Amino acid sequence: MNRPPLRHAVLIGAIAVALAACHVPAKIEHPVLRDEAPLAGLQTATRPGWPAAAWWHAYGDPQLDTLVEMALRDAPDLAQAKTRVDAAQQNIRVAAAQAGLRIGASGQFDRQRLSEHGLIPSRFLGFTWYNQADLGVQVSYDFDWWGKKRFALESAIDSARAAEAERSAASLSIQAMVADTYFGWLTDEARVTLADQLIAARERTARIADLRVRQGVDVPDTAQQARAELAAARQQRVALQGSADIRRATLATLVGISPAALPALSPRALPEVMPGLPTDVGSNLMARRPDIAASRWQVEAALRNTDAARAQFFPDVSLKAMAGLSSIDMDKLFSRSSRVLSLAPAIDLPIFEGGALEAAHGVSRAQLDAAVAQYGATVAAAARDVATQALGAEQVAARRIQQAEQVDAATALLASARARAARGVRDDRESLATEASALQQRDMATDLHGQALSADVALMKSLGGGYRADAAMPSSSSRTDGTPTP
Repeated sequence: MNRPPLRHAVLIGAIAVALAACHVPAKIEHPVLRDEAPLAGLQTATRPGWPAAAWWHAYGDPQLDTLVEMALRDAPDLAQAKTRVDAAQQNIRVAAAQAGLRIGASGQFDRQRLSEHGLIPSRFLGFTWYNQADLGVQVSYDFDWWGKKRFALESAIDSARAAEAERSAASLSIQAMVADTYFGWLTDEARVTLADQLIAARERTARIADLRVRQGVDVPDTAQQARAELAAARQQRVALQGSADIRRATLATLVGISPAALPALSPRALPEVMPGLPTDVGSNLMARRPDIAASRWQVEAALRNTDAARAQFFPDVSLKAMAGLSSIDMDKLFSRSSRVLSLAPAIDLPIFEGGALEAAHGVSRAQLDAAVAQYGATVAAAARDVATQALGAEQVAARRIQQAEQVDAATALLASARARAARGVRDDRESLATEASALQQRDMATDLHGQALSADVALMKSLGGGYRADAAMPSSSSRTDGTPTP
């Protein structure tokens, strides 16, 4: 049997590659991505280091620890994010299954009747019915010289990394929502306690006013004013208690259980907070924010897709082999003479696809541009978020300092008023009025304390909440893949 020389096969392959390369689009270089958040010039206090992975432990509240752990275990939003990660990981398996060596086996048995009026009438063959049995093993291998399947696999891996980062972002959001809601509940409960004390003071004032009006010492308007102030205090107490109940129900929703199944929560003192940003926030924020990491991996996945779309312009080179047994006589199926062998190298060259390859490459290019634009928007939003939360926390901290001075002044006035009442210089009305004013100042201070905690939680979230991107995060300035480029 005559066999064409090996150089003929090589020549055919070279011609195929040359024809394909005539209309192959240029290779897309890695886009230049921002490596530092635009936070230059932001003047804020500094804090020692970044948030820890379990950043909520720093508040020293076992109740909060329990709630966050329950939320991370059972929260519906986190379960939804996990399904996206699982789907992305399955896509990796699908892409990996398309590459490399493939081996299959087959077995077939047919019983057929030949037509008596066919091309070869059955009377010439001597039989009308016959059996056909085939057994075989097929082996195929796609050399993937241009990276079609490899790029698809790498894109699936990058997409899975993006999904994992998105899951971390969802986890961080849940942690922050639980902490913020919990501290809001603590603040409401503390203000309810102050409201009860204010109501008690207003009730005593109203009783004194009624007594003085009955004795004709004061006009009736005095009693009406005292009752109005009492009603206002009771109304505020109802509003605060309603807010606390709503926050408690919200906690149950975030945790993923019914309000009745929520662990017993006891009011406790609000923890102190310290505003400020890490000194290296501008350079390290990119690796600390899970949404930025997810956006970065999406750019990588989109870039791999453009490589895969470009590789479609080159020919496929594959090798298929088959070994088996075939016979129309079942008794001879396993004899040596029934063996069948085949070896089929192949080159599949796309010459005219009606613009389908160009369109697919254009779509992948547009998706890459969109991913790059989304990355830039994510970085800008992250920097804006950090600056807003840091400056907001400092503003609340400054207000708390001024409010603390007002609380101190009101407390001193209350001590003086009570001393005068004890000596009989003044009646209880002065001390009660001063007490009400002091309670209102403490209420404002407690509200500001709650705002400071809310701002601190928001700042922890804006700083990434302890997230740290994988050390394998790709560089934005260069990329090499070793793929042959004709």
